[in-house]
Amino acid sequence: MDDLRPQDPSRIGAYQLMARLGAGGMGQVYLGRSPGGRLVAVKVIRDEISEHPESLARFRREAATVETVRSAWTARLIEASLDTSPYWLATEYVPGPTLYGAVRDGGAFPPDSARKLCAALAEGLAAVHAHGVTHRDLKPQNVILSPQGPQLIDFGIARGLGQTVLTRDGTAPGTPGFAAPEVVLRNEVGPAADVFALGATLAYTVTGRPPFGSGDPATVSYRAVHEDIDLEGVHPALAALIEECVAKDPAERPDPAAVIARCAVDSALAGDPHYRALTGAEAAAAVADGAKTAVLPAGATTRGEDGAVVSAGPPGPTPVDGPDRGARPSRTGRRGALGLAAVAAVLAASATAWLLSGPPQDRDTGAGPTDSAEAPRRSATASPEPAAGPPDHIVDDRTSQDRWALSEDPVQAAQGIGSCDLSSPAMASLPVDLQSSVSHTTGSDTASVTMRPKDAGEGKRPAPYYVAVGVRPPHGTDPATGRPTRSVGEGVGFTSKPVDLFSTWSSGGSLTFRYPEDFRAHFDDRTVDAVPVGDDRGDWTVVLYHVTGGPRQFTSVVCNGFHA
Repeated sequence: MDDLRPQDPSRIGAYQLMARLGAGGMGQVYLGRSPGGRLVAVKVIRDEISEHPESLARFRREAATVETVRSAWTARLIEASLDTSPYWLATEYVPGPTLYGAVRDGGAFPPDSARKLCAALAEGLAAVHAHGVTHRDLKPQNVILSPQGPQLIDFGIARGLGQTVLTRDGTAPGTPGFAAPEVVLRNEVGPAADVFALGATLAYTVTGRPPFGSGDPATVSYRAVHEDIDLEGVHPALAALIEECVAKDPAERPDPAAVIARCAVDSALAGDPHYRALTGAEAAAAVADGAKTAVLPAGATTRGEDGAVVSAGPPGPTPVDGPDRGARPSRTGRRGALGLAAVAAVLAASATAWLLSGPPQDRDTGAGPTDSAEAPRRSATASPEPAAGPPDHIVDDRTSQDRWALSEDPVQAAQGIGSCDLSSPAMASLPVDLQSSVSHTTGSDTASVTMRPKDAGEGKRPAPYYVAVGVRPPHGTDPATGRPTRSVGEGVGFTSKPVDLFSTWSSGGSLTFRYPEDFRAHFDDRTVDAVPVGDDRGDWTVVLYHVTGGPRQFTSVVCNGFHA
């Protein structure tokens, strides 16, 4: 929660605005107070978005969804103004911790308490489905533990069962680790996908661990599709129920009514000692200090209890945080391509574009690049690795034809979606499946690039494959000062020190490069430090280079980017 800024309105409708709760691709969310003192969350659509018919239709559909889904398990739409600018909607405020925060701070639920919570959440899903709506992003962060029972929040990507999904080809709604296999692979969304998310949420509740491990979003999604859920130490009866809910085949999952029956609840959740201990004092304190936890309308973000961005907007690749177990090796031995050549998602205030890039023999499968980032392109021959190891750096000595640009479509641009130019010469081949991500938080001066061979930790470590990351700002760099010029950036940009892609193979870990601290621009006679992202606003291009010899011997492998 942040203070209001000078440009913020002091009032929307009848509501006095008190603070900023967060911002999303569609608009700004404020904490508001009615004339009678009631706290509400007020979402105001951005002016530039409101002028686009499709975006305005989406906002109106969002309000209609919240209004349609009326149950004891969902926050109520209080008021909306959808006919004239400024367009806004207000939802009720629900005090209490999130399920994620409650488990993180208080530990896993006892089996009996978890069973009661599961039944309540299943009843909430049943009520949502009865209105012809699927939630599509059930997870511990989107469950508020109110004194009366859990509340489902964040209907930003909820859709009617017959409605068209407004998303790009190749993007999957939901959160990695909670999105069902059919959602990840084919973008097939239905009530059964919500049941999968319910099972994954219950697994987190009784273990305190991310249900399919932590790490890169692509890695987590791969496990959800191909591997078993983490149920180590879970009570056998609960484990059996969770396994049924997260069955890979949606036809084999129980419906919410069957889940409720399996839970066989014989007393109220609100009277459960463990649940009551989590909600009583916390809720009172939240009301007293003006709402620590508010139900945010879809499209918003705020800072969660762990300081991370929590979304109530477009689907994002943000797995539930927990003890970092790193890359979890397969326990089933099942393998296969994820079915997505590249996926990008935006978590409102933070954007992460991520890829699953295959080796040469896997690339001509018909799974082409998406709007977010481009799949690697092949060269006719592979280059040998430097015999004496990689150089200390690579030189910015050429004009790069790899360029990432924000989408011209206003809806996609609002979500940070873009693509790389495909007109450049053929890229080098990757020897393995590579999961990589580029992350940048809007308004910050930093970014990060993370990569991991998909099968790291399994089998013999491959021969060295040296790589460096190039991060090119929107504008050129003055070799004398290191500052941005007025011309369009055309070189390699700021680059990292070359390393062996397989240097963390044995541990199964990832390589992470942090911008700007790990990057320099190396010219013929001068080296300059990288400029902060905030010093050069616009489209930034991120390229992975295969280093095959000295400082001038390298070839681009993967292109990605982000908008600052």
